[in-house]
Amino acid sequence: MNNAFQDALLAWIDAHFDAQVAFLQQVVRIPTDTPPGDNAAHAEAVAALLEAGGWPVERHAPPAQQVRDCGMASITNLVVRRRYHAPGPTLALNAHGDVVPPGAGWTHPPYGAVIDGGYLYGRAAAVSKSDFATYVFALRALEAVGAPLAGGVELHFTYDEEFGGLLGPGWLLEQGITRPDYVIAAGFSYQIITAHNACLQLEVTVHGKAGHGAMPETAVDALQAATQILNAIYGELPALKNIRSTVPGIGSPTMIVGRIDGGTNTNVVPGSVTLKLDRRMIPEEDPAQVEAQLRALIEAAVAGASGITLTIKRLLLSQALRPLPGVAPLVASLQRHGHALFGQAIPAVGTPLYSDARLYGERAIPTVLYGAGPRTVQESNAKQADERLLLEDLRRATKVVALTLFDFLGPD
Repeated sequence: MNNAFQDALLAWIDAHFDAQVAFLQQVVRIPTDTPPGDNAAHAEAVAALLEAGGWPVERHAPPAQQVRDCGMASITNLVVRRRYHAPGPTLALNAHGDVVPPGAGWTHPPYGAVIDGGYLYGRAAAVSKSDFATYVFALRALEAVGAPLAGGVELHFTYDEEFGGLLGPGWLLEQGITRPDYVIAAGFSYQIITAHNACLQLEVTVHGKAGHGAMPETAVDALQAATQILNAIYGELPALKNIRSTVPGIGSPTMIVGRIDGGTNTNVVPGSVTLKLDRRMIPEEDPAQVEAQLRALIEAAVAGASGITLTIKRLLLSQALRPLPGVAPLVASLQRHGHALFGQAIPAVGTPLYSDARLYGERAIPTVLYGAGPRTVQESNAKQADERLLLEDLRRATKVVALTLFDFLGPD
């Protein structure tokens, strides 16, 4: 009997695949660039689509001041709860709708959701608006086949992953709005991700004194001091390469300076310069210790510079996702169905990226990342120009998720 239900799941997804692709196109076509992070309109559009399909949708907006303090304009998190007749576990499916701005170099409109050669092109086509469609249609298939179900499923569609997730999954958990037993969060490749790096982001402002370029001796050059900090940061990189994680797929810690701002004009000695840096930490590292060491490194680099002061501000401290013992059944189900549908072994590994999925893991909820995506992140152009998703991968990932939901909630 279970095989008949499973066959019906797969057939339903095939029969409704055109509708699924159309749903994804609608989700991609509404911009959610973050910054500026004015994303409530996208959430309302998604909620309307779900309500049109007969599902009640809860809207959970964090306090507006907290949103502004985070550097965003608007957030509305969506929760859909589906409860079934018998007691059983609750599985949450989480994807985020906020995206990095598209940037230049696109050959298809970044918000056009154009289909070309079997691929759908658009910002977040692969990460992670694709999994709005994966999860919605996996759940619709589960409910459509008429199997007796136990437990429940929740959809969590949130909107601040690019800024750390604290007002998305973090806020939903903190407020007691949800407490699932298992979580599948948005994926970005065939792999099942069970661990990821931590991330520390700092904003370092070097304060000097501006002065006329013809009389630099009357000024204190903030850029010259900032150069000393840059040399100290990049001087640490060889040592980081010698640190290796024991988690497959993670590798070594990394550190970059992603942005530099400063000065007022070509003929003026810079009075201040701001550096924004990103330090990725492997799961074995202690984030508090890493932050303390990095702050000390930065301060020591300009300790002897007369007239120079520093302001060091933490922008983000994202903890690592670490595998929890209870995650094994979830991994086993996804691997079994993934192998059958993709025709290849599906590894469970770590990734050097970070995500808001860690916020579930921090509360001891078994969590993995899995959803529609290519064999590797690089193939999707994620966060680059011409981000794209092979539609056949969307179809297969949806089937994997639907079958996994059935394993946990369907009849024994």
